[in-house]
Amino acid sequence: MTGDSGGARSPAGTAAAATPRSQRRAEIRAMFKSNVGSRLKVDRIMVGGITACAIIAIVPLFWILGQLIVGGAPALSVDFFTKEPGAIGAGTINVGPAIQGTIIIIGLSSLIGIPIGIGAGVYLSEVGSGGRLAKQMRFLLDVFMEVPSIVLGLFAFLAIVLLLGHFSIWAGAFALSLIMFPIVARATEEQLKMVPWTYREAGTALGLKKATIAFRIVLATAKRGLLTGVLLSVSRIGGETAPLIMTILGSSQFFSSLDAPMDALPLRIWRFSLLPYEEARLAGWGAALVLVIIILAIHVGVRYYFQGRRAGGGKRSRKGLLPNMTGGRT
Repeated sequence: MTGDSGGARSPAGTAAAATPRSQRRAEIRAMFKSNVGSRLKVDRIMVGGITACAIIAIVPLFWILGQLIVGGAPALSVDFFTKEPGAIGAGTINVGPAIQGTIIIIGLSSLIGIPIGIGAGVYLSEVGSGGRLAKQMRFLLDVFMEVPSIVLGLFAFLAIVLLLGHFSIWAGAFALSLIMFPIVARATEEQLKMVPWTYREAGTALGLKKATIAFRIVLATAKRGLLTGVLLSVSRIGGETAPLIMTILGSSQFFSSLDAPMDALPLRIWRFSLLPYEEARLAGWGAALVLVIIILAIHVGVRYYFQGRRAGGGKRSRKGLLPNMTGGRT
């Protein structure tokens, strides 16, 4: 009887033992709610600050686009796009040759600058990444990107225009490619560094050559990032004026030869800005709007083309995977 009564717990003892546990749980819940509440407050503040920064960055862009549309839309017409510039005061100020020249010189500069930039980026990332030459190349590329464009235009003037004895599209493309290839090279290097090293090891295990691994595996994996760097460089050269003043000079005629002067939209906008006429001011706004449309069309078209090819290639590879593995045909 005594042992049984001593071993049994009274209700009061059970309540006394349970009270500290419940209090501890209540304290933990309160601390958890307080901690989560403070974290949520900090999260809301940070999200609000980041959103405000994004709005502050986007608002000037939309304001500029709005100004271009309001100021340049009245100047747009079929003749404005397709005919040669007319006489000031006759109401026939057009930018047909300038549009043609802009497209030609962007394309020619890209043919020169993009391959050189990608090749330099592949070398810096895959071949001599830790060597002394690679370190010097990185330094020189960084310096090259900071050189004012007018200095590069003066160099192209001395190296090509004075050598050949006349202004030409080749000289303008050479000057713009000097602006272009350092941007592409640095963007290529950074994108290739983001490719996992296991991809390279897998290619080595298959017995592939280093060049094949670099161009067929690593470069193909990072092509979306490379595309961003290429489009950034195209946007940079699309609005350059100073190098073109000293290389292609400008012209009121449509394209005739790569060895002849040519007009371009940045040059035409600059010339319109110097004229004290209302129609010249309106034509300048219209030319600026056309230049933005061309750059935007290049961005959208290139991205759509490569994304469409990627989607189509993915579908074809998925369809052909099983037959290729089993030896059958689609």
